[in-house]
Amino acid sequence: QVQLVESGGGLAQAGDSLRLSCAASGRTFSNYAMGWFRQAPGKERERVAVISRSGGSTYYADSVKGRFTISRDNAKKMVYLQMKSLKPEDTAVYYCAADPRPWAVVAGLKADFDSWGQGTQVTVSS
Repeated sequence: QVQLVESGGGLAQAGDSLRLSCAASGRTFSNYAMGWFRQAPGKERERVAVISRSGGSTYYADSVKGRFTISRDNAKKMVYLQMKSLKPEDTAVYYCAADPRPWAVVAGLKADFDSWGQGTQVTVSS
């Protein structure tokens, strides 16, 4: 497993931008697909965006397409989630996750990633 620490959450107003960061340590970072998930109060954890080991493939939830961008820097062992045009419904705890399985498997995972961070709160006011 890898150890993951998220940062960059906070308070924002509708229309604002935020960038979340996730620092990884432990096993070889480039062997892991990475994902961002979120969970709002009273709701199930939702897959937001996923990126393949090389960064060449990505997945986005329909609710964030065109507004959020996932990226990674394998040399720095970092993954990012750039969030633009934030909406109040984006309010949630955002989690970084890692999984070593092939992209063909990971792309279909809704929540069952191998390693998870502790989460960072994002609150968007109207």
